[in-house]
Amino acid sequence: MRDLFRQAGIIVIPVLVYVIMRLLWVTCRKRFHNLSEIDESQHVCVCWHGELLMSPQAYRKIHPEHKASAIISSHFDGSLIAGTLRFLKIRPLRGSTKKGARQVLLQAFKSIKAGEEVLITPDGPRGPRHSMSDGAIGIALKSRLPIFVMNYQPSSYWQLGSWDRFVIPKPFCRIDFYIQSLSLEGMEIEEAKEYLKEKMLEHTVI
Repeated sequence: MRDLFRQAGIIVIPVLVYVIMRLLWVTCRKRFHNLSEIDESQHVCVCWHGELLMSPQAYRKIHPEHKASAIISSHFDGSLIAGTLRFLKIRPLRGSTKKGARQVLLQAFKSIKAGEEVLITPDGPRGPRHSMSDGAIGIALKSRLPIFVMNYQPSSYWQLGSWDRFVIPKPFCRIDFYIQSLSLEGMEIEEAKEYLKEKMLEHTVI
């Protein structure tokens, strides 16, 4: 019976989450701040786990037709995220850079070779919040791609008590999106991790 409820949840919950995402997107006033030029060139794309409600929609606003995939954990909550992102035409790569790292990284490099952009939450799937895993940095350095950073700050919001302090903008608020492209060329991995973390924390809800 429990498995039956889980399977039903995997079908129903993503639909409900997507409807909520779209309602918030339509009702909220949005301002986009391009901190650097973003064109249609290929990137590795990142946002914090706590900003997953709106950041993928911002990605699709800026890159409406670009083929994309996202590294998503194989846990149950990952299945819900994967089901939701499919509505945005973002293909899931199941696994994480902590568990099953080799397999999911191979999938990511195959996606990049096929011309897709890969989306990653550096502090996912289980935190700690605003930590920086090696995954996004390693993929960007090895593939020699820049990083596409997506952050947002709502003028009014709810914040859950979960490990990622998940941010839910309130309807009809103003949302400021901060978008930037960062080059990691010439950096060592630890230097790149510190640099990316610093940039991602500049325009996020603390």
